[in-house]
Amino acid sequence: MNKILIIGATGYIGKYMANASVSLGYPTYAFVRPSTAAPHSSKSSLLQKFREDGIYILQGSLDDHNSLVNAFKQVDIVISAVAIPQHMDQLNIIKAIKEAGNIKRFLPSEFGNEVDRIRSLPPFQRINDVRKTIRRATEEAGIPYTFVSANSYAAYFVDYFLHPRQKPQPEEVIIYGDGLTKAVMNLEEDIAKLTIMVANDPRTLNMLVIYKPPMNLISQDEIVSLWEKKTGKNIKKVYLLEDEMIKLSETLPNPENIPVSILHSIFVKGDQTNYEIGDEDLEALK
Repeated sequence: MNKILIIGATGYIGKYMANASVSLGYPTYAFVRPSTAAPHSSKSSLLQKFREDGIYILQGSLDDHNSLVNAFKQVDIVISAVAIPQHMDQLNIIKAIKEAGNIKRFLPSEFGNEVDRIRSLPPFQRINDVRKTIRRATEEAGIPYTFVSANSYAAYFVDYFLHPRQKPQPEEVIIYGDGLTKAVMNLEEDIAKLTIMVANDPRTLNMLVIYKPPMNLISQDEIVSLWEKKTGKNIKKVYLLEDEMIKLSETLPNPENIPVSILHSIFVKGDQTNYEIGDEDLEALK
């Protein structure tokens, strides 16, 4: 059975990846910085939970080449779940994988929109351009890979829109655009489980896999309607139209201009649903 290393395992989606890997029975390793592994780190309780679940902790840094190579020689599959500010550091991961010479599959950190098919507002496009750079570097290095487009994190976006844990409940919700554009909302646990599965699937070698189950296509209006039915209360909709979103992306300072640019891509342009799956892609439908 393949040994799986998660880089960024203490981050938002990384936690789901680590838990999914060990729950599916794979020997699972988490690569963390020494500062993260320190006894009084803010992540110490999470790492203790990892250990209790049977996840092995390997210490190192993305800028420490030897620590990367040594970690990679102990595993078979590398899944990167590093945060956006560390995306370019994945060039170091690629270099170390090439030197280690034993990795059967590398999955770079994306798990969002299909970056090769979209053109977004500049703040978000800069992020996607980095992701494209990592894709091309992975291909050029000749290492085995799978690229994953997981679209939207369902739990994250429900929290972002509806603030369900806020007391008292908000009486209004912001709708981005007209509220009718469909997005792909995949539950984080499902994204993680499917990612572990595709990382071990020979059919996905050197392929792009897109998570786009038809049942998970939903608009903002539909999300609000479902919430109203669940709570028995009507929510006032406040619309933030496209022109206003574009202006905010141009006037807000970085990184505050990034969220509105992402929302414009997903809920105004429909970048998760406005393209066809090609013969060169694999689509995860269930």
